[in-house]
Amino acid sequence: MSMFCYQCEETAKGLGCTTVGVCGKDGTTAALQDVLIHLVKGISMYAHRAAQIGARNPEIDEFVIEALFTTITNVNFDPQRLEGLIRRAVSLRQQAKSLYESACAQAGSAPEELTGPAIWQPEDDLDALAYQGQELSITVRQAVDGEDVVGLQELITYGLKGAAAYTDHALILGKLDPKVFATFHAALDFLAQKRPSLDDLLGWALKTGELSVHGMELLDAANTGAYGHPEPTAVPVTAVKGKAILVSGHDLKDLEELLKQTEGKGINVYTHGEMLPCHAYPELKKYKHLVGNYGGAWQDQRQEFDKFPGAILMTTNCIQKPKDSYYGRIFTSGVVAWPGVTHVGRDRDFTPVIEAALAASGFEDDEPEKTIMVGFGHHAVLGVADKIIDAIKAGAIRHFFLIGGCDGRKSGRNYYTELAEQVPDDCMILTLACGKYRFNKLDFGDIGGIPRLLDMGQCNDAYSAIKVASALAEAFECGVNDLPLSLVLSWYEQKAVTVLLALLHLGIKNIRLGPSLPAFVTPNVLKVLVEKFGIQPIKTAQEDLDAILAA
Repeated sequence: MSMFCYQCEETAKGLGCTTVGVCGKDGTTAALQDVLIHLVKGISMYAHRAAQIGARNPEIDEFVIEALFTTITNVNFDPQRLEGLIRRAVSLRQQAKSLYESACAQAGSAPEELTGPAIWQPEDDLDALAYQGQELSITVRQAVDGEDVVGLQELITYGLKGAAAYTDHALILGKLDPKVFATFHAALDFLAQKRPSLDDLLGWALKTGELSVHGMELLDAANTGAYGHPEPTAVPVTAVKGKAILVSGHDLKDLEELLKQTEGKGINVYTHGEMLPCHAYPELKKYKHLVGNYGGAWQDQRQEFDKFPGAILMTTNCIQKPKDSYYGRIFTSGVVAWPGVTHVGRDRDFTPVIEAALAASGFEDDEPEKTIMVGFGHHAVLGVADKIIDAIKAGAIRHFFLIGGCDGRKSGRNYYTELAEQVPDDCMILTLACGKYRFNKLDFGDIGGIPRLLDMGQCNDAYSAIKVASALAEAFECGVNDLPLSLVLSWYEQKAVTVLLALLHLGIKNIRLGPSLPAFVTPNVLKVLVEKFGIQPIKTAQEDLDAILAA
């Protein structure tokens, strides 16, 4: 079955995956995801209009978030699970329609007769559903609306997917805002419209960035409210003798529940990938059997998981096709799914994971301890803001570089290592997300006792960088763009897209982006982004460093 997908940085030949995704997604899975997004637009067409007259349904709101998150790269590869979501979407679309019609009746107004995704009907058979999905594909839409329009529609869609991930994490910890749901519905309703103008599309891209900022703010409040503010913490990156469980992904709640259930069972818990920053939260690091971090970024998992002598839990996104060697000891939770892999439900009963860990060999010996530092979120950095400001005024700190984002397999990412290594000793490096694994084990020293490399957390913690930049701008009575601060970002999937849109919404300019530009950003759209925001592709580390410091 043919497909077309260009939502991630690794898209084939920089144009689009057409037979099987570089991520491993097949044509059936891709088509079912397109069907799910189409139906979600239909749900939001009704929910948006209902919200405008004061009616909402939490189940509908939360499902839209879950469905968007499910279609992010490296999340759900299971056609059966996707079909179940599609059937539920049809049911909830009917509920959204009834909600809207009831609200209209109470308000004394007539409901609109909606078309398109609001009335589109899926087939009963999974194979037929997949063929329907091909009719909704990007290439079909491009033939009608053109590449520029569809590219901007996808930019908004991918921004919404990323924002949904942040919102989902916040929801899990009990943080929600009806205005956030209303904006999701309004955006999806806009995407269901025919023949939108380029100006309207660009406007909604920035509104999606505003939504992202709000979502990150909610998530920051949720994480710090539940687990305390991250503290500078030395994290062992070496093995400890004993039975072991490895937790990857992004979900703090899953990690907390697993730590509770493994306490006293003689099992050591390790983080992997984007879970590394969890060691800095007081309410998580209090568990003594959270012993360290194993491995690096998500793209190395097949080799790292193969060598890990215990059970593995994948939370949220970043799963790759499991090798046979660990297929029976890898588990998924949340929205993650791989065909045949045991899934832990919403009750978070991790008994199968624990049993698999006890049955595995575990690490036979302790390794000589090595550590890396994490925990420099906005609370920690702003706690020493006076020292940073004094150092800037004294000339001890010349420039700040934010080097971070998604890591990936595509060639060219050694650029980020080279750039970090070449940053002069009188400059600070801020980093976040799994892109930091390109250089976070290097020794950068300190400036006046402040580490030159400050790990601000997950991609979910981009809000910390925004807070710090805003505070410095306020201290120096200037705009963020006037600070000695340069953003050099790597992207892979849709959460990186929503972070970029958030920065554009905040008016931040001259961002360098790599290792390649998104395939969905057409030359005409890129021209607008360059003219309005100064976005530019990375060159070589030395060229970019020279240009930044000469500015």
